[in-house]
Amino acid sequence: VAGYPEKHFEAPNLNTDLKYLKLKQDLGADYIVTQMFFDNQKYFDFVAKCREIGITIPIIPGLKPITTKKQLTVLPSIFHIDMPDTLVKAIEKCKTNDEVKQVGIEWGIQQSKELMFAGVPVLHYYSMSKSDAVKQIAEALF
Repeated sequence: VAGYPEKHFEAPNLNTDLKYLKLKQDLGADYIVTQMFFDNQKYFDFVAKCREIGITIPIIPGLKPITTKKQLTVLPSIFHIDMPDTLVKAIEKCKTNDEVKQVGIEWGIQQSKELMFAGVPVLHYYSMSKSDAVKQIAEALF
């Protein structure tokens, strides 16, 4: 099932969102894959809140490498997510989308390493028909 570290945009607040996520588990969900996020602390906080209310199934982080400058505005507006200042500033310095893609790959590698070090069950990557960046991240990690 889907989980939203920054809450689903239709939920009035995170606690309500988590209540329904717990219900999904209680009705038989085997695992949760999160919406994409770019700040690992949001994932760690989300997992902690899930565990506090009795969600015990694996929570798989969903990651998306940034590949174009346009995604700085498109992804937050479509998916209702927040971009960390450090990532935004790094992308804003880029002159081409090739440079943006490289920043996105490096961010994805570092984000993945931190999550792996923290013991996540597995990593899920949203490629959105642009698998080259995910491939480069995977090659760097494995």
